[in-house]
Amino acid sequence: MNDLDGALRALADGNRRAILGVIRNEPRPVGELAETLGLSQQTTSHHLRVLRSAGLVTETREGTRHLFTVDTDGFAAVRSYLDDFWPMQLAALKAAVEGRDARG
Repeated sequence: MNDLDGALRALADGNRRAILGVIRNEPRPVGELAETLGLSQQTTSHHLRVLRSAGLVTETREGTRHLFTVDTDGFAAVRSYLDDFWPMQLAALKAAVEGRDARG
């Protein structure tokens, strides 16, 4: 599966985006994520597996706990795809602003 396709499929689910929001700044264990988001541990683990297979989260062990955190490298394909849209949009915005200024 293409990195971009896998990442976009993973990001399409609201629960997965919520998980990413919680682990954005610090690693969290499954149980804490489940409690914070009001999901079962089984559901949370499923979403984490999908995010991990898409390369969007990493898992580390701290004793017996498995901690999950965002893997920013996994977002490279998504960012590259989205970045391609900006030059065209910025050029259109610039043209619109300059046209409005010229008309006074």
